[in-house]
Amino acid sequence: MLIFDYILATFDWLFLVYAGSVFLSYIALIILSGIETINYFRKNSFVNYKDILSSPMAPSISIIAPAYNEGLNIVDNVRSLLSSHYVNYEVIIVNDGSKDDSMERLIAAYDLEKVNYLIDYQIPTQKVRGIYKSKNPAFEKLMIVDKENGGKADALNTGLNISNNRYVACIDVDCLLVEDSLQKMIKPFMEFTDKKVIATGGVIRIANSCEIKDGKLIKVNLPKKLIERAQILEYIRAFLLGRMAWSRLNGLLVISGAFGIFDRKVAIDAGGYDTNTVGEDMEIIVRMRKFMQDQNLPYKVAYIPDPLCWTEAPDNYKILTSQRNRWARGTIETLKMHKDICFNPKYKSFGMLSYPFWLIYERMAPLIEVAGILYFVVLISIGKVHVGFALAFFVAAYLFSVLFSIVALLTEDLTYHQYKKKEDIFKLVLTALLEPFVFHPFMLWAGVKGNIDKMTGKKIGWGTMTRKGLGSGD
Repeated sequence: MLIFDYILATFDWLFLVYAGSVFLSYIALIILSGIETINYFRKNSFVNYKDILSSPMAPSISIIAPAYNEGLNIVDNVRSLLSSHYVNYEVIIVNDGSKDDSMERLIAAYDLEKVNYLIDYQIPTQKVRGIYKSKNPAFEKLMIVDKENGGKADALNTGLNISNNRYVACIDVDCLLVEDSLQKMIKPFMEFTDKKVIATGGVIRIANSCEIKDGKLIKVNLPKKLIERAQILEYIRAFLLGRMAWSRLNGLLVISGAFGIFDRKVAIDAGGYDTNTVGEDMEIIVRMRKFMQDQNLPYKVAYIPDPLCWTEAPDNYKILTSQRNRWARGTIETLKMHKDICFNPKYKSFGMLSYPFWLIYERMAPLIEVAGILYFVVLISIGKVHVGFALAFFVAAYLFSVLFSIVALLTEDLTYHQYKKKEDIFKLVLTALLEPFVFHPFMLWAGVKGNIDKMTGKKIGWGTMTRKGLGSGD
């Protein structure tokens, strides 16, 4: 019996230490993100992006957008990508073997013709069937690549091979870019002289229910469904608090696949996107960072807190849990592929702080949380813990979760203030109160399922994200 009590006491301390470290780490993230946000606003308050970065002397950028069966919205999506105020850029749409009428729609809408183009296959990819350019001078910045299907990573690698520009902006074709997004995202590449910026990420916002016309965001509306509002809250927490803090520490391990800008040469030298993982957006950042540190080259992965890209989020739990299952598997794959980084002093804060944090508080978090819940249930059932103590513990965890969300909303309201109606803020606060009971269990299940699927070797691809299109809202 003494041995059993000793085991229980050990687990008590392990869970207590883990819970305490979670609380402390999130408080640290709040403080660091606040410092970084203040510094960003102070440094950029007098920048005139239109005068400085719309110059023909601005760095060249290729926007690479993979497309697969996007016929429903492809024409409007391309129009949105072509509406940037940046000067020195091109748009490369990579049709990844679509089985619908995507190519036919593009050819008709943009008056395309097949052209001869020499491709330098620095990264192996599936066969390119043809490259198209418009006969209309108004669309001279547009290039359409038609290739055999190879997946998103393969399509992005094709874009890297074809681009001749110094920087590449990799984006989901169905995302909506704010008109000055390229100006703001390219700025970090220009302002650091003591180290090389290898990638820049920006805030991704959810466009469900927003009014969009001719590829432009007209009005930001808050969705009616709780599942969509919960994702808005989740994105605000992740991008305005989490990633701002890691940017301060130069410890970012991921840039959203929806929108990021990369140094093309570094991306190619590091090997391009890995086609054997469903988390290619995280994996390429880890590999680029690893490449730079192996070469002993000073570098930075930068982050822009402005809401520069808007995307459509899942509006039902089946698609959402499938998406989060994929994210969990992608995280597991990336961390496993680069396990030699963990606690390796050679990689400095990257190996000693960023990787361990991601391993313990991201990859292992769903498993530890479920184990903790089951542990408490068992203890209560055998009378080894007071019900009042267990209730107090869960209330404390709930209140901390809500507080973190409220801080994120306050940060949003004091900075970019995208949701201007008082009733919208009230609904988001209400969502923060309900989220731990209604939304979080599904995310927890998706994370656990992703771990189980990966550990059992279950073969699951990207899954299907059924989109309704960015339009006029509810």
